[in-house]
Amino acid sequence: MRRLRDVAHDGEGQFVQLCDEPCTTGEVCAAFADLDRTTVLQHIRVLERAELLGGRRIGRTRQLALAPLPIKRIHDRWIGEYTRAAVGLLADLDDRATGS
Repeated sequence: MRRLRDVAHDGEGQFVQLCDEPCTTGEVCAAFADLDRTTVLQHIRVLERAELLGGRRIGRTRQLALAPLPIKRIHDRWIGEYTRAAVGLLADLDDRATGS
């Protein structure tokens, strides 16, 4: 449960929005001027451990990018179930409307 609680923190949501395109850790730190660098890096590590964010070194900088596959898995696991239920309800409604 620790993973979900940490990822649900407001700061991580903002990090995910910031990293729509690859960005450096310095850019992320600059975007959160109200937090010290250590705190920002801790949030980044939480997202990396949850495999939602990946990083690689390019020279002296570290480039961060979203990891789309784990995000898709979360979508499929959590949202997919609701989608199936909604499609089932629409199919029932269609059956009733057409008299099938």
